[in-house]
Amino acid sequence: MTQRADVLRNHAAVLAAAETLLHRDDLDRITLARIAEAAGVGKATVLRHFGDVGGVVEAVLAPKVTALQDAVSAGDPPLGLDGSPREALHAFLDALFDFVLDNRTLIRALENRRPNAYYANPASRFWIGELSRRIRRAVPSADADYLAHVVFTALRADIIDYLRSEQQMPTERIRAGLHTIVSGQ
Repeated sequence: MTQRADVLRNHAAVLAAAETLLHRDDLDRITLARIAEAAGVGKATVLRHFGDVGGVVEAVLAPKVTALQDAVSAGDPPLGLDGSPREALHAFLDALFDFVLDNRTLIRALENRRPNAYYANPASRFWIGELSRRIRRAVPSADADYLAHVVFTALRADIIDYLRSEQQMPTERIRAGLHTIVSGQ
């Protein structure tokens, strides 16, 4: 096996091991050493390629983010381009909500990584900008930038987990509430 093939194999093994651990264990128990052990590589390999656990989480989440961004930017209506403004807004909101539900463990690992981490990363800036653009098109009288930030805050994985577990709110009630926020009803 060439050195490049070995690097690619190790990279893939680290990402697969990290995703498994992140879905199975508490975030507080995830370390570079545990990821390395599960991947069958040395801790230095993980450190060299990803820097820290947050870097590993970002790498696991990246293809999922890209897939949704591609669907939003170039997909079919109503999620993609050319849908009616209201349908496009609600389709995007559903897609973003489902994305958070499906990836909440990974997202929770990044939400409190540093001050404003939830809002400042490139994916979040894309989601907020897209929410704002779609709100502006669907509800021209709304303060789209403000509502986009309010909705994006309500989409935090820790908030959704809290509402589901501590407040016993069904997922569809939370989804409906998000739609109510953006439609002003």
